[in-house]
Amino acid sequence: MCFCSLNRIFVADMEKLLGKTLEELRLVVEECGLPRFAAGQMAQWLYVHGVSSIDEMTNLSKQGRQQLSERYEVGRMPHSLCQTSVDGTKKYLFPTSEGKHVESVFIPDKDRATLCVSCQVGCKMGCQFCMTGRQGFEGQLTVGDILNQIYSLPERDQLTNVVFMGQGEPFDNLDNVLRATELLTAPYGMAWSPRRITVSTVGLKKGMERFLKESQCHLAVSLHSPFPEERARMMPAEKAWSLTEFLPLLKEQDWTGQRRLSFEYIVFEGMNDSMIHARELVKLLSPLKCRVNLIRFHTIPDTPFRGANEGTMTRLRDYLSHHGVTCTIRQSRGEDIMAACGLLNTKKTLPQTPPC
Repeated sequence: MCFCSLNRIFVADMEKLLGKTLEELRLVVEECGLPRFAAGQMAQWLYVHGVSSIDEMTNLSKQGRQQLSERYEVGRMPHSLCQTSVDGTKKYLFPTSEGKHVESVFIPDKDRATLCVSCQVGCKMGCQFCMTGRQGFEGQLTVGDILNQIYSLPERDQLTNVVFMGQGEPFDNLDNVLRATELLTAPYGMAWSPRRITVSTVGLKKGMERFLKESQCHLAVSLHSPFPEERARMMPAEKAWSLTEFLPLLKEQDWTGQRRLSFEYIVFEGMNDSMIHARELVKLLSPLKCRVNLIRFHTIPDTPFRGANEGTMTRLRDYLSHHGVTCTIRQSRGEDIMAACGLLNTKKTLPQTPPC
């Protein structure tokens, strides 16, 4: 494991350009007296070239850059800490515009490189097996905060995929998540296919309805039990947004195209790992074209939960696959640096480590 730390203080005294759409940039150039076409130039600098300062926008006039700099800053904020796992996974700690911090995880894997981004500081959902849930909710990330995790990532040019599976519930900050995905997929932005982006949720129905209408990104649903009462004991959100309400909505959708639906299922020993659970999952999900990702539980302090063994996970996978539900066991990455599923938490003091 290795560490690198950059200790900086950021003052949120000027409005940020990172996170603004092309239409919003047109309002900016109008306000600053720049020609209308400068908005497109700014978008290129921000979202294609990934500049960190207005002075780098060299095809804008010197006077125009000066006017912009008096009112705006790009809003790029480098990471405060980087930890590297023995398996090559990297966990980054990024500052936010409100002076807090969030974690994001870079996962290289052969010809793929995935970034797991956060959308909130902490989380309101309170899942009993999740360190972020234990942190509680501390604030929403702005569009710029979300995109900064991508644009300030040292490995940004290597990225092939982004998953909204870090800290927070994406559908509890849906406006900003949708804006971030819009900028990632816009022709003037990174011009990514929405198929390179996956957004995860515990199942907030209203947010899910809107997401399915307004976005073409992949959807991942945290399931963890096919039985509502059992799910509620692990995930308090089930009491407000039950799987009995959101599953019918998913079954109304057409999943025969390229858009993918997946269900995340952490396997707990003696809790949700029986053949009774497997049969109920088949009954529940077989009408859907979907994938079930079985996830190893990464132990957290003071919890009654224990992870199922490899034999149990393999048996579940084979049963589901044999009965028509595509199922995989997700490879665990970054557990030694607390970067694996369910381990992200920023309710702590920044470690004092020497700079790289």
